[in-house]
Amino acid sequence: MLKRLSILSLISRLCLLLPGGCVSSELAFLLEPSDVIAVRDFPLMLDCRVQGEEPIMVTWRRNGRPLPTGPRVQVLANGTLLIQSFQKRREGNDADMGEYDCAAQNRYGMLISRKAKVQLASLPKFHTHPSSMAVDEGGVARLQCQINGIPEANITWEKDRVPLNTTDSRLTLLPMGILQVTGVRQRDTGVYRCVASNIANTRFSHDATLNVTGGTPRTYKEPVILSGPQNLTLTVHQTAILECIATGNPRPIVSWSRLDGRSIGVEGIQVLGTGNLMISDVSLQHSGVYVCAANRPGTRMRRTAFGRLVVQAPPEFLQWPQSVSKPAGGSAVFTCVAQGVPDPHLIWLKNGKVLMPGHNVKLTNNNSTLALTRISSEDEAIYQCIAENSAGTNQASARLAVAQAQDLPAAPQGLRASALSNTALQLTWSQPPADVTDSIIGFVLHIRKIGEPDSHELQEAISKSTFQHDVANLDPATTYSIYLKAYSPLGASQQSDTVVATTVGGVPTPPTFFTKVLNTSAVQVLWELPSKAGKAEGFRLSYRRVPHADYQGPIQLPCDINAHTIANLEVGSVYEVKLVAYNGNGESECSKRLVSLVEEGTSAHNTGSGLCECRDAEASLGSVVIGIHIGTACIIFCVLFLMFGYRRSLFCSKGTQDSWSVPRDDAGHDGPPKDGARVEVGPQIQASPRPMTQRTFLYSEKQQQQGYKAFERMEIVCPAQCQVVIEQHSASLPGTGTG
Repeated sequence: MLKRLSILSLISRLCLLLPGGCVSSELAFLLEPSDVIAVRDFPLMLDCRVQGEEPIMVTWRRNGRPLPTGPRVQVLANGTLLIQSFQKRREGNDADMGEYDCAAQNRYGMLISRKAKVQLASLPKFHTHPSSMAVDEGGVARLQCQINGIPEANITWEKDRVPLNTTDSRLTLLPMGILQVTGVRQRDTGVYRCVASNIANTRFSHDATLNVTGGTPRTYKEPVILSGPQNLTLTVHQTAILECIATGNPRPIVSWSRLDGRSIGVEGIQVLGTGNLMISDVSLQHSGVYVCAANRPGTRMRRTAFGRLVVQAPPEFLQWPQSVSKPAGGSAVFTCVAQGVPDPHLIWLKNGKVLMPGHNVKLTNNNSTLALTRISSEDEAIYQCIAENSAGTNQASARLAVAQAQDLPAAPQGLRASALSNTALQLTWSQPPADVTDSIIGFVLHIRKIGEPDSHELQEAISKSTFQHDVANLDPATTYSIYLKAYSPLGASQQSDTVVATTVGGVPTPPTFFTKVLNTSAVQVLWELPSKAGKAEGFRLSYRRVPHADYQGPIQLPCDINAHTIANLEVGSVYEVKLVAYNGNGESECSKRLVSLVEEGTSAHNTGSGLCECRDAEASLGSVVIGIHIGTACIIFCVLFLMFGYRRSLFCSKGTQDSWSVPRDDAGHDGPPKDGARVEVGPQIQASPRPMTQRTFLYSEKQQQQGYKAFERMEIVCPAQCQVVIEQHSASLPGTGTG
């Protein structure tokens, strides 16, 4: 299967074709450190696993500075960082908390991992304690406590120092430390407190007393939202809980909507208690303003509250930089495109150090494109694209190898191609010398249809021990352009000679073309290109002056050209032009046209086009002349016939219809019209709405000079009762006088 491949993937595929494989020189992370929460006095491990050509040295940094190692801090053989006892503070040193990254280096350069945030587990005191309250029986109670723990604390509730029974449907516990009690009863009276715990500690809030008052008559109360949704900022895949609790008499109905009118959806949506909205596994589409509405049943009365949910996404790469091998003095371009919310900021590293624009370094397109010009051996390094936003970081890398000409393999020689079937071609090439073969890890075949752009080129990796290869899954009767490159770990050789081959199938269809006279000695030929690239390898254009039998040409034209100008022709002559399309299976039938160059050089008449066998039998000048005279005789006969019919209609009309009239001249006399006049013969009636039949006869100026004072244009119009309309351009017909 032919595919478009990068140089990195090509080398990887070539290594797979080798019997023992090959060691990739590309440094790459198999496992990078991730954010972690450490516990004081407990061990901490951060992963960093790398692949690439040995030896590889792994070091660690904290907050951008090298991390000193010793008995308490060690780097294991696989690159993992081990801190024996994590500390919050140490005498004379900073705390172990901070941002960690690992650096891997081999002889080709250095690679820096993503940054991992290491935090110390903690659980400080409550900064919000529940408050005592008195609630009418049947009303709503809301108790809240807040504490900031690392990691986030798990909050439960106690009543009278006993864990609260959460199976009661009237009780709703929200993870952020909120207890909601709906339909309050006398048995809910008691002392409540929060219990917060995480891996660092467990803490208890202050006590809060809930008193339930009863015995008072229930009166109408408008809906009131006790607590509405708060603004939240989350990262994708987290859970969002939007609170909405309302009271009133009768009890209001709580509903949710989005301010922009979009549907909230149903997947991952759950209602907690009597109106709290929970969205599991939030995505970017969940960002927006949410509206909580408390409606009085059976009425339009409502109260609303708003809360904004912002969902962020860490950077993800849409396009990665690709490793390249370039000759000294050349140029290299790396492209890095990332997306995220908010938009990520891009920076570039060269062997782990921030790369700044310089004399041969240019950063464009918001740092997404890195261009290196006039490269030298000093530019050989690993280049990294770091994408950062408030939701996280990501990195991608590529290596620039600066190759000298003597370091690269020689171009493959003797490439030949032949058709195997209507969908396959067979390629063969010469085996390189043994000293050249040792540095080669494989070959890459480059193939594209004739007429398609280079961007549509496809590649296929081939083993270094193979010197014959069959390419399948091609199109029938299609011409392909093919070349070969040899690859070493440093990069590619120069390409081989390009060969052209056509799969088995039919010849191209005959091209459709037309001609345009440019001046007295030049004709432009234009034709339609094939509907599919590769069906024709090119075109051959030939022409001859009638009556000469020998053609000039053929003029060889590529398949992507659809116009050609033939110049230096003989003025006033008739030429025959023919065009054929060809591919590896042969030539199409040809299309031909006769073109006449008039003396004025302002117009020419194509005498027809069509398919021909294009062999030795060609039209002669005699046949052309005879055809012209026969056509002229026919035209004169038709004109005379029409005039006799015209006179006969005048004669007959005098005795049959008195209402008919004869046109008069300007002096009032009967007679024929003057030059250029319009003569109408027939009843003075409205023209029939039925369609008319029109014919046009054309006479050349040369024929007029031979004595044919004829009409240049004559129309025969036949409505219900015959009416002849004649537009004259000469005084009279020969031999007819003025009657």
